Amino acid sequence: MRCVIARFPFDLTKAGVLESMKGVKPEPIAGESVTIGRRIYPVKQVGQVITRQDRRDFSAGEVVRAMTMLGFTCHGLPQAPAEPAPDLTPFQRASAMLGAPAPVSVSA
Repeated sequence: MRCVIARFPFDLTKAGVLESMKGVKPEPIAGESVTIGRRIYPVKQVGQVITRQDRRDFSAGEVVRAMTMLGFTCHGLPQAPAEPAPDLTPFQRASAMLGAPAPVSVSA
């Protein structure tokens, strides 16, 4: 299938993408991702491998569009953590946002 990524046409096939990504270790996912085989890869990593271009030369949307047309499952941005409970003090809310356990209040 002909796909345009970074203004360059590529003839991509599902089998070709699977072969290109074979043996490539997935990087940590911070944005959009795509499932190839049994692994989930960041779309920018997949785009770099299949096009041999610098990641700055193309957008994640271009790769998502191409991978979707080839039949791969694409995933959106990771969900943001839920907001802390509204009854927390500002100090407890900040601690929760940083991932630290909220301090326990001790009554005298």
